[in-house]
Amino acid sequence: MRPRLILGSASPRRKELLAQLGLVPDDIRAPDIDEDPRPGELPRPYCARMAREKVAAVPATADEVVLCADTTVALGRRILGKPADAGEAAAFLLKLSGRRHRVITAVAVKRGDRIWEREVETTVKVKALSDVEVNAYLASDEWRGKAGGYGIQGAFGAFIPWIQGSFTGVVGLPVAETAQLLQAAGVIVYGGAE
Repeated sequence: MRPRLILGSASPRRKELLAQLGLVPDDIRAPDIDEDPRPGELPRPYCARMAREKVAAVPATADEVVLCADTTVALGRRILGKPADAGEAAAFLLKLSGRRHRVITAVAVKRGDRIWEREVETTVKVKALSDVEVNAYLASDEWRGKAGGYGIQGAFGAFIPWIQGSFTGVVGLPVAETAQLLQAAGVIVYGGAE
């Protein structure tokens, strides 16, 4: 019997990315955890901790597989989270303008008392942004609820001339790595077989 797949995220983007693997979650149970970084916490360990804490916070039976992820935008040692308002989003975009940064997505999969996890890091280059471009992007409201204040899959993609790594990882769920973790937990996926 195939295990029930629980997506521990309310993100429509993660649900769409799961569909690329031919998977539709049997249920969505978004965890409610404190997502504030600890003092001095670096981006990659923070992101991995968030994915682990999310998957641990989702109630599940022994025959359910829970999938959680966390995406963190890192500028050097600094974590750029989800902006609280347009002012903070503008500040993030201006910091990213003309620079490279890292996007880390940590994925955690739980079945029973076992947890499989992986972090995927992608380097992203943002072109130098004009005030007009920043203001137009802020007016689109696409920045809301997105780490670093942008989504690569939307209009902001026009400002990203280069990435090195996983495009789907930047969107919020690295599909190839997620397929491997789900297969390890007993979920049959297509497109993810080795």
